[in-house]
Amino acid sequence: MPDPLHPVSVRSVELRVLHIPLVAPFTTSFGTEDVREVIIVRVETADGTGWGEVVTQAAPLYSSEYTHGAWDVLTRFLIPALLERGTVAPHEVAPALEPIVGHRMAKAGLELAILDAALRAEGRSLASHLGAVRDRVPSGVSVGIQRDPAALVETVRGYLAEGYVRIKIKIKPGRDLADTAAVRAAFPDIPLQVDANSAYTLTDADTLAGLDDFDLLLVEQPLQEDDLVDHATLARRLRTPVCLDESIVSRKAAADALALGAASVVNIKAGRVGGYLEAVAIHDLCRAAGIPVWCGGMLETGIGRAANAALAALPGFTLPGDVSAASRFYARDIVTEPAVLDDGHVRVPTGPGLGVEIDTAALEEHTMRREVVRA
Repeated sequence: MPDPLHPVSVRSVELRVLHIPLVAPFTTSFGTEDVREVIIVRVETADGTGWGEVVTQAAPLYSSEYTHGAWDVLTRFLIPALLERGTVAPHEVAPALEPIVGHRMAKAGLELAILDAALRAEGRSLASHLGAVRDRVPSGVSVGIQRDPAALVETVRGYLAEGYVRIKIKIKPGRDLADTAAVRAAFPDIPLQVDANSAYTLTDADTLAGLDDFDLLLVEQPLQEDDLVDHATLARRLRTPVCLDESIVSRKAAADALALGAASVVNIKAGRVGGYLEAVAIHDLCRAAGIPVWCGGMLETGIGRAANAALAALPGFTLPGDVSAASRFYARDIVTEPAVLDDGHVRVPTGPGLGVEIDTAALEEHTMRREVVRA
């Protein structure tokens, strides 16, 4: 785990709800998004500013958390709990907020803002603090469900032409084997994986076993998030490695999944597990167990994308993640230097804190709601 940072004195916390149009609709088993709704956190300390991102969605479809629920728990409970302390170090945020049950994405956004502020005050980068060993990370792209298999193939062809080194396609019942077969037939040698977002049950095991024909890197979260035992049963039926996403909400959940044999790959999303420090703990656990991990994405803005790049540069992240170029989702990001794709990779920011600066005009343009909570 990273060494503790010095505490910062928190004076106020600003929240904003942003609506950022996507360059193209993004469809999964949960539905279709064409606008990203996200909460941005700005912490004002005695020494400067820190930024964070709460990766909830508008509706509680991916998880039980959603934007306006997160706003409520942040303003009524989480932020007051931090402000009551006066000074807080990043590693103290999770213990301070532990009495409030759940709400990991909201807690993660606060912790990231404190991390950014503390690291900026010390002139250190998030990447170096977390233990990054690379200055750039391989970039995969997540492709939503398209009109038909032919349209999916053409969409994948476009991303390969841009230089992405791994393709992930979303699947759901009725849009699984034919879509996967079409992509694999068109591109026999690409690293390919599929993501079910909990769309199946164990009764679909025969269908999921059909994925074994396509030489996939993994099948991600085929069953419901609390179905660890069923995932273990399914894993014994498949040759394709089973990867868990929504099921991994903490280091404890990851340890349980590995003990049961429910996963041979783990997708780590910092928001889903409560923050980047917990994400590092899960990385360390999996690395010690010889389990490969990769960094998942939640359509982050440049704030979360910079933090994900830093996380994905740790040594145990041996599979390409979802740290794509900002242009994959947004025509205008909210940072001055959005992530770009260079030879299939994204650069890990090296400046103080997150290593990115906010495009204030873009931030204002996308802001739908704003509130400041003061000590």
